Amino acid sequence: MFKPFVLLLAILLCVSVVVADDDNGSTEIQEANAPVGDPYLIKFRVNLGQKKKGDVVIEVYPEWAPLAAERMKELMEENFFSSARFFRVLPGFMVQWGLPAKAEVAASWRNKIMRDEPVLKSNTRGYLSFAAAGKNSRTTQMFINYGDNSRLDSTGFTPFAKVIKGMDVVDSIYPEYREKPEQNMIQSNGNRYLKKIFPKLSYIEAAEFISERPTDLDPDDDVVAAESVVAEL
Repeated sequence: MFKPFVLLLAILLCVSVVVADDDNGSTEIQEANAPVGDPYLIKFRVNLGQKKKGDVVIEVYPEWAPLAAERMKELMEENFFSSARFFRVLPGFMVQWGLPAKAEVAASWRNKIMRDEPVLKSNTRGYLSFAAAGKNSRTTQMFINYGDNSRLDSTGFTPFAKVIKGMDVVDSIYPEYREKPEQNMIQSNGNRYLKKIFPKLSYIEAAEFISERPTDLDPDDDVVAAESVVAEL
């Protein structure tokens, strides 16, 4: 079982973020003035391998974290997630992704840094947060919590979205490589590196905005937990 301080180090030390000036200009830091819009939906088509696929639908809430919600929308509009691998999978803890298939795309985003935002929701099962390498270092990497990681809340990992359908698909993402893929190699070589060394990684086939909420939503863990407390009382 992971201990709390090990969990924190696992995220902080396993996110490669470059904050120095690059050859083409200085680091861009997104200020905390993003507009607070309405929640929106995204559907990911996930290839799990062995001819298995599934859909994951998330709902993004700008009121929780406006910068993160705006960044997610920007990534979607640039087709950032196409063929992106889930490169870090720690069962019971989280699954991480957010490095693109092409190295040149990774290079164009690595210095587009977001300032930290207040933590208004908790890092519990199904919630998404951007990963970070320290203060004001979020870029494009993100993770879905597999379990109750609320101990991360006090360290600044800000949930901005939640899986509302397909958490069973998230649970089925290929886990055997765990933390073996090297993020610097992914950033430098993209999927050429991952396909050669880690061919079984699950990946996103397609990502799209959708306008209608699915009718067969996953059970709301927050509601289930509340009902359980009431039942005990």
